[in-house]
Amino acid sequence: MANQNAMGAMLNAYPDSVGGTLGDIVSVLQRPELKNAFTSFYILPSIFNTDLDRGFSLIDYGLNHLLSAPEDLEALKKLNMDLALDFILNHASVLSREFQDILKNGDQSEYRDFFIDWNRFWEGHGEMTAQGYIQPDPALIKDMFFRKPGLPILMVRFPDGRDVPYWNTFYQKVQYDRVDAQDLMHAGNLQYGEADKLAQLVNQALDAGKTPKEMDFGSLNGYREAVCDYLEGHRKYLGQMDLNIRSPLVWDYYRRTLETLAGYGAAIVRLDAFAYAPKEVGERNFLNDPGTWELLDRVADIAKPLGLTLLPEIHASYGEKTYELLASKGYMVYDFFLPGLIIDALESGDGKHLFDWAKELIEKDIHTVNMLGCHDGIPLLDLKGLLSEERIQNLIDTVVGRGGYVKDLHGQKNMYYQVNATYYSALGEDDAKMLLARALQLFMPGKPQIWYLDLFAGKNDHEAVKRAGAGGHKEINRTNLTTEQMEEALKKPVVARQLELLRFRSTCPAFEKESRIMVNSDGN
Repeated sequence: MANQNAMGAMLNAYPDSVGGTLGDIVSVLQRPELKNAFTSFYILPSIFNTDLDRGFSLIDYGLNHLLSAPEDLEALKKLNMDLALDFILNHASVLSREFQDILKNGDQSEYRDFFIDWNRFWEGHGEMTAQGYIQPDPALIKDMFFRKPGLPILMVRFPDGRDVPYWNTFYQKVQYDRVDAQDLMHAGNLQYGEADKLAQLVNQALDAGKTPKEMDFGSLNGYREAVCDYLEGHRKYLGQMDLNIRSPLVWDYYRRTLETLAGYGAAIVRLDAFAYAPKEVGERNFLNDPGTWELLDRVADIAKPLGLTLLPEIHASYGEKTYELLASKGYMVYDFFLPGLIIDALESGDGKHLFDWAKELIEKDIHTVNMLGCHDGIPLLDLKGLLSEERIQNLIDTVVGRGGYVKDLHGQKNMYYQVNATYYSALGEDDAKMLLARALQLFMPGKPQIWYLDLFAGKNDHEAVKRAGAGGHKEINRTNLTTEQMEEALKKPVVARQLELLRFRSTCPAFEKESRIMVNSDGN
C-alpha cells in the first residue's frame, strides 16, 4: 500500500455522506481535527456510474460526475491516503453498455453470452414452460440458494419479439411508459379516436400498477394483442444481471475494471457478491466448491501485478468456518463477528467470547478488516455457533429495544440476519460505551474500518426509514450529514476522543503490519 502504516484506520462512507460530494469529505479530512486519523478511505460504490442500491448496481466504473471528480482522488493521494473500492463480481446493471447492446441487437449482439441466458444454462435439465423459460428438474435446484421468491429470472424482450430469460439473482423491475394516441395509432393501425380512448385506458391501468396482461380493454378488446405487443416491446428494465464468467469477454471486463480501480489509487479491492458468480447445474450456486476458489484465484492473478489486495466480502455463520477457509487461502477477511461480540460483552459484562475470538485470530494468523457499524447493519447471522441462541436473541432484543430494526434472512421469519441501527444508538447512545467499543475495535487484530456516522455519534434516523418506504430499514444508519451537522459533531467530546484514539492507532509503530499482538486474561 502507498501509506507506510498499511494497518492504519480506514474511513468508510458514501461520497455524499458528509457535505454532499466527495470533495466535501476531502475538505473534512484536511481539517486539523482529523489530521493523521486515517490512512485509508473505503468509498462506497456510488462514487461510480450506478443506478440502484445506492451504488451496488454498476453501469460502469467511471466516476459519478455529480458526486466525485478526479481532483478529489488526487487530493486524497496528497493526504497519503490509499483507497478501498468495490468490485462487484456477480452482476452489472441492466443499463450497462453490454446489456443495452443485447436489448438492441438480440442474437446479433457481441454480448449475447456476457450475461447468463437461463435457458441455455439449463438446456437438457428441465421442462420448457408456457412462459418461455425452463423449469429445472426439482432435484437439481432443491438445495439451490435463492435471494428472493421464485426463479431468479428476468424475461427480456429481444428485437424479434421473443422473450428471453436471463439469470437475475438480485433486484429487478420492469417499467412500462405511459402512451399517447399517436403511439397506439402506429402500433395497431387504429383510428385516432380509438387510439386516444385506448391510451386513456392503458395509462389508467399503468397508474394502478397493472401489467399489460392484467389490463381490461373493454369494447376495444380486439386491439389487445397489438397494444400489449407495443407495450412489451417498449418496456424498460432496472436490475442487476448476473455475469457469465465462462465468457472471455467477462474476463476482459474484470481486467479492465481492476486496472481502472488501481488507477484511482485503490490498494484494497472489496469483492462484493463474489460467492454468487460461479454457477453449475445441480450446485447450490452460492460459494460453490471448487468454482468459487478458482474464480478468486483467477481474479487474484490479475490483481497482484496491479498491487491490489483482495478483500472478499461474505456473510456466513461462525460454525460454517467460511472465514477460516478464506484466510487459509491467503485472503483478508471481514470480521463480521466483532460488532456483535463487543455489544454482547458491554451489555453482559462478560468478555470471554470476545477474548476467545481475539485469541483465535492471532493463533490462526487470520488477517481481517474489522468494524463496528457499516452501511448494511450489525451482523447477527455470523454469530451463530459463536454465541448461544439465547445470547444472540438477547442482543437482538437490546438493539431493537433501542430503536433498531431486525432484518430477516431473505424474508424468512425466525431466520435472523442483521439488525439495522447506528452503533451509537445500539449502545444506548452512551458516550462511555461508544468510546470503549472503539478502543476495543482499535486494539483488536486487523485493520479497523470506521463508519462515518459512528465517528460522529450518529443516532437512529427513523424519519429516513419512513421516507424510504418498504425495504428502507437500512436508511436508519445512512444519514447524510451537512457540513454544519459535521461541525457541531466535532465539538462533542465523544467525537474528539474517538479521533484521538484513531490518531494513536494510525500513527503508533506498534500497530504496523509486522507487529505481534498478544491477548491476556486475568481469568475473571
